[in-house]
Amino acid sequence: MAARSSPKLLKNLRFLHTQSPSISNSTGSSLNLLEKLPPSIPKASTSSVENLNFDDGERLFSSMSTSQLLKSTFNLHLVSFDPVVDVGIRVMRSSLMEKKVFRGVLLELIKRTVYDHFCAGENVEEASETLQRLWGVGLRGILDYGLEDASDNHGCDRNLEEFLNTINTASLLPPSSVSFSCVKITAICPISLLERVSDLLRWKQKNPSLDLPWKLDSLPLLCDSSPLYHTTSEPCPLTNQEEQDLELALQRLMRLCEKCQETNLPLLVDAEYTSVQPAIDYLTYTAAIRFNDDENPIVFGTIQAYLRDAKERLVLAIEGAEKRGISMGFKLVRGAYMTRETELASSLGVASPIHGCIQDTHECYNECASFMLEKIAQGHGSVVLATHNLESGKVAAAKAEELMIGKGKLKLQFSQLKGMADGLSLGLRNAGFNVSKYLPFGPVEKVMPYLLRRAEENRGLLSASTLDRQLMRGELKRRLKVAIMGGEGDKIMAQG
Repeated sequence: MAARSSPKLLKNLRFLHTQSPSISNSTGSSLNLLEKLPPSIPKASTSSVENLNFDDGERLFSSMSTSQLLKSTFNLHLVSFDPVVDVGIRVMRSSLMEKKVFRGVLLELIKRTVYDHFCAGENVEEASETLQRLWGVGLRGILDYGLEDASDNHGCDRNLEEFLNTINTASLLPPSSVSFSCVKITAICPISLLERVSDLLRWKQKNPSLDLPWKLDSLPLLCDSSPLYHTTSEPCPLTNQEEQDLELALQRLMRLCEKCQETNLPLLVDAEYTSVQPAIDYLTYTAAIRFNDDENPIVFGTIQAYLRDAKERLVLAIEGAEKRGISMGFKLVRGAYMTRETELASSLGVASPIHGCIQDTHECYNECASFMLEKIAQGHGSVVLATHNLESGKVAAAKAEELMIGKGKLKLQFSQLKGMADGLSLGLRNAGFNVSKYLPFGPVEKVMPYLLRRAEENRGLLSASTLDRQLMRGELKRRLKVAIMGGEGDKIMAQG
């Protein structure tokens, strides 16, 4: 199903342009945010750290209705319970899904629970309405049409059109409501080709004299600590057909970048598993060298901080960009393929490419964030801090304040998944930072692989949603007391 713009959507978008509050325009200049936002959105104080108050649930969740809080609390409890997740995954992959009646009932159940919680809608119109609601409470959106990996050029071309249609729709929305478009390289380049290119890039890292005639100018891709165990012997050179297919993949990415440049909408390139990441970085950096010649980058790569080589690769890429006189943008995440990476490394009898403990991952993430913030303060680069970790949010906010980085600057943005870490999102919003929610959308059946992958790979993250659940329960309890006792409820809560 294409993400196309309907007449109804266009009508709604015209209304949005005249009625909705604005945060900042695409060039970063102010659009009088604080005068136009609804009363529920507080003005930012002079201190980011002081305003990151997670104890005042009334203020934090002032923009959420009681029914929204109840639904969110229920869904977060549901997905944090491992047995429920295990049963759900087994059922979704069982033969029961081949029975039409059972499939229909189950998909409807999923749609009304986890799908509605984590996804923005089944089509671009529903996703735009979700984005409008977020914008109304001072949050921005990142529209992501739910596409899976492609296996051939036909699938890649089809996926490209979906990405372009999503960008077209985003361009019709107020510039301050949409922060990024995004793309999965695995959806516009066949997986098998990405594996082949990654093998050759890893082998060249081992043997710099290897000639890769198809390779274009790029930033540093790998480093001494990068995992190279995927490639145990010298790969065969790319065939003529593979070189042509690689050129087609690059052309698809360039078309996306051109469209993003036309609409002044930056492009986030998602990271994947290490077996294909070198090829993804190669295509990303090649596009960045062409399109990031302005102070505000069009192309953003992604660094996964749970990888041992994350900080080293980040530093090399940024330094390489500075030498070329371009501005590089990065999204920083912790990572989403822990199970896959660990099992592959174990099967090959090598050490996992992932940090040995979660604390090391936290430290790596914070170090990468600090490095990027320092670069921004010096006038280089841009960063999207995609984190659900409260402490990382606080540390980054304090660092930004220490470096006197303007909160309204689009060079620094925070991001969380829809349905995750809403307390952190709203707290950062209250402190005056630009905050976006990642909004996957598409038909339930099409987005199911995304939901299953999230369920499998983010067990720890979902189980660690304790803070959000505690904050929401506390606010629901306060509202209940107020409803029962009126003003006396507030006094009791204050005394308690």
